[in-house]
Amino acid sequence: MASKVRTRTIERTGTALEAWQAGVVGGIAGAIAFGALMAVQMPAMLEMGIPAMYGLEGGLVGWIVHVSHGAVIGVVFAALLTITGQSQHGVVRTTSLGLAYGIVVWASLAVVVMPVWLSLVGFPMAPPLPNVDVGSLVGHTVYGIVLGATYGFLER
Repeated sequence: MASKVRTRTIERTGTALEAWQAGVVGGIAGAIAFGALMAVQMPAMLEMGIPAMYGLEGGLVGWIVHVSHGAVIGVVFAALLTITGQSQHGVVRTTSLGLAYGIVVWASLAVVVMPVWLSLVGFPMAPPLPNVDVGSLVGHTVYGIVLGATYGFLER
């Protein structure tokens, strides 16, 4: 007796990436844009503060750590969009969600977590708690906008 099993496959065409991959690429692109602003506005944070979180030092190390953070935070963005069903609603939608996400990342990680972390590792130039800095807010919103736009373009 023969039986037939029907298997359904989803075929994707074009340049679409999986959500997490689009999050990584978007996070890296956003971190590079934010890093460029930081290199001009607050180079000491990029060259000394960010590497000090891990007991490291140096400008290139700061870039590597900053871009790595951006990639990880981008994957979290992709996961949140996937879980909430917002991942495939177009570039305008993901860009606006990226902007909001950048502000949330700033308010939690830059304002609270980073000053505490840098104080705990004994970094002498640790920012105050809370670290409410307009330049950092602008950088994180740029990160979020680039992340959201890139994600929306790649994940569609």
